[in-house]
Amino acid sequence: MASFNKVILAGNLTRDPELRYTPKGTAIARLGLAVNRRWRTETGELKDETTFVDVDAFGKTAETIAQYLKKGRSVLIEGRLRYDTWEDKQTGQKRSKLSVVLENFTFLDSGRAEGAAPNADKAPAELPEAEPLPPDDDVPF
Repeated sequence: MASFNKVILAGNLTRDPELRYTPKGTAIARLGLAVNRRWRTETGELKDETTFVDVDAFGKTAETIAQYLKKGRSVLIEGRLRYDTWEDKQTGQKRSKLSVVLENFTFLDSGRAEGAAPNADKAPAELPEAEPLPPDDDVPF
């Protein structure tokens, strides 16, 4: 049985990334992403829908994200879906959550805020370059 788990999302961060480290020293950044959809109804009315997605990044990527991304920044992420289940310690109920594990990301804006220094939109030299997306004819569906 074949399976394929790939997610590509573009949106804005809902909060500053939270950077933590495991006891073994692995960096983990947690971020929230808001993905908007706008469409027109049959009557011509514009409707908006926002989907909020939790994203986890690991290692050097997590550290880079925590350093350069802030609430409101636009970003494109590539990753995979992960389904977590656990038991709530307070209520004893089973809980679950669908999230994304980040594998690659691309800045979609300059990161320049109003009142920022003139060179604030230049990316630092040590940022890793994002891998290019495959051509359309390589998409497996």
